[in-house]
Amino acid sequence: MTDAPEGGRITSDNSQLSLFNPGRQERPVEFLVSGSPHLSAINCTATPDIAKYVAAAIADNTRRAYRQDLDDFHSWGGVVPCTPEMFAAFIAERASTLSPHSLTRRVVGIGRAHVSQGYPDPAKNDLVRTVLRGARRTSGVSQRQAAPLLREDIFALLPNLRGAKGVRDRALLLLGFAAAFRRSELVALDVQDLQEVPEGLIVHLRHSKTDQTGEGRKIGVPFGRTSACPVKAVTRWLEVAKIESGPVFRAVRKGGMIGAARLSAQAVNLIVKEHVERIGLAASEYSGHSLRSGLVTSAARSGVSSYKIRQQTGHRSDAMLARYIRDADLFVGNAAGVLL
Repeated sequence: MTDAPEGGRITSDNSQLSLFNPGRQERPVEFLVSGSPHLSAINCTATPDIAKYVAAAIADNTRRAYRQDLDDFHSWGGVVPCTPEMFAAFIAERASTLSPHSLTRRVVGIGRAHVSQGYPDPAKNDLVRTVLRGARRTSGVSQRQAAPLLREDIFALLPNLRGAKGVRDRALLLLGFAAAFRRSELVALDVQDLQEVPEGLIVHLRHSKTDQTGEGRKIGVPFGRTSACPVKAVTRWLEVAKIESGPVFRAVRKGGMIGAARLSAQAVNLIVKEHVERIGLAASEYSGHSLRSGLVTSAARSGVSSYKIRQQTGHRSDAMLARYIRDADLFVGNAAGVLL
């Protein structure tokens, strides 16, 4: 354990969390700032509570993303701190293999690693910004989007679900679709997050990708008008699995044994792929996100207003829904369809 950073600063990028009292006898602690195993440990004398809250300021998924970005930079031959020229060269080379979204995330993650160590952010350099802008316009591959799992697809795959696993998958697929959940939100649900009301279920979403401060929000899931009712499917799963508290969605072992551990987000991907393949769709084109995009696309095609769709998805503006709704409208009132 080394001494505290020069000048008595705990972090270099947040003055509100940067001071400590060298006269106090707190226990030295370590915490991650940038999320990199190479450059993230900042040793300081601070209370455990300070360390806990600084670490909590970065979501686990963001921390993992930063780690992957910096590991990629190191494997390429990059170092921290780097020159703008080195960073620009890295961006130019990676532009041929990464999507614009992934490339931008690399820049943010590597820039964050610099700032956390007290170095200037190379991502703000004009050369780097210009190269990144040019790479996104010319050499970056298009961002791959998971195909939406539409209403008719959901209805097609439900008859194939059998046994305890089938009961679970039915609940997972229908709830994921009806609430437009991200896969991480779906597997994070606990029984206490579900509130039964006369109209159906109110799902209390405690955290989400765009809600890093944990304000949470409520999502209404009404009783279905068909046999594909998400509320009844969830109720049935909890009864079959005898789940009264803790994680809603859990592993089902051979023989129908229900595990205690929470499903992983990757498990949602695998479940979706397994079932779409059974109805003749290309599994490689679908993922857990297909449930969320499927609700948006299906609702847009049915004429549901963007405001009501955003109530379900949590999007804060119509602009965020634009790509889904644009795709949904490709064949609505199509000019060629009228003429040919």
